[in-house]
Amino acid sequence: MGLTRRKFVIGGAVALGAIGLGAYFKLRPVPVALGFEPDPEMLIKAKALIAKYPSFDLHAHPGIGFAREATGLSPMMKMFSLKAGFEEKTVADMQAGGMNAVTFCAVADFQLLDLVKGKGLVSTREFELGEAWASYRTQMDNLLNLDKSGLVQLVFNTRDILQARIDGKTAALLGIEGGDFLGGSIEHLHEAYADGLRVINPMHYHHNELGDIMTAEPEHHGLTPAGKAIIKEMNSLGMVIDGAHSSLDSLAQILDISDKPIFCSHTHILSEGQVMPRFISRELALGIAEADGVIGAWPAGLGISTMDGMITRILELVDIVGVDHVGLGTDMDANFKPVWDDYTDFPLVVMRMLQRGLNEDEVAKIIGGNGLRVLTAVTGQ
Repeated sequence: MGLTRRKFVIGGAVALGAIGLGAYFKLRPVPVALGFEPDPEMLIKAKALIAKYPSFDLHAHPGIGFAREATGLSPMMKMFSLKAGFEEKTVADMQAGGMNAVTFCAVADFQLLDLVKGKGLVSTREFELGEAWASYRTQMDNLLNLDKSGLVQLVFNTRDILQARIDGKTAALLGIEGGDFLGGSIEHLHEAYADGLRVINPMHYHHNELGDIMTAEPEHHGLTPAGKAIIKEMNSLGMVIDGAHSSLDSLAQILDISDKPIFCSHTHILSEGQVMPRFISRELALGIAEADGVIGAWPAGLGISTMDGMITRILELVDIVGVDHVGLGTDMDANFKPVWDDYTDFPLVVMRMLQRGLNEDEVAKIIGGNGLRVLTAVTGQ
């Protein structure tokens, strides 16, 4: 398990507050540090709990699929893209670990990104005419092919996820980081919905036609008029809004505008004296909870270095927003220095939550129940 496994891990970059994919392009066989000793009897209980309740990862990039066939990349991102294409391995890990459903995420602004000395991962250019939509089309077709090949079961709502679980299929809900491909267009949003896209982070690492990101100086000071219109239309269509990566002003405006609960799929809450530009304020976290949304516990190596540190983060979220508003957002296969980097270790995560005082019902909510509740509220199914 996690004590002895050695695997290839893709890391990230931190500099002047910019955090993201791909700082470590070399192969680095570093095992995840657990920070605790597994208990065989508790592990059996954890596996039984996973078998009993549905699980749902709010945000992941299985097999780094978003980098398949990517064009217009910087030399460094091209190196990163060479690692893409191991979806079969990751899906096998999901099945082995008992993870039922995952939001498979494309990355709208991938070809704009580069590692810049002194800044970390940032967007370094603008899109060429038609480039953003063409990239979306390539990534979406690749995601849809995972369903056509039978590797996963494409799902659109909670009902579909529960049926896929009964059928023994890995459920893939389709999402994308960044609304750049929309170009502010409601028509493009409708086309994406028809494609099967159900989750959108309006912003990622590039200020776009919808609003500001959280890891750069503001350009729009929140959402643009087009961004506000997109949020309202996503509500009407039954698409999940994911506030992760949105600037704090943008996130506040999303909460004001949306009449449906949201995901904030992979983040944590800022504390006094802590500078973590990918974390959100306590006030916004409480706002997400008040709107009946869910915040995904994120196993990134930001201020933590062990899996047990992630469990501490889960408990902190529970203390602040309540157990009904905490989920899992692994960012799997494209995370920053992950302290959980393999779905086969899912039973260890569940075991440690139980060991640290959460009861069965509480763990069931965190591993899937809360995210599925939000998905039901948004899609109506």
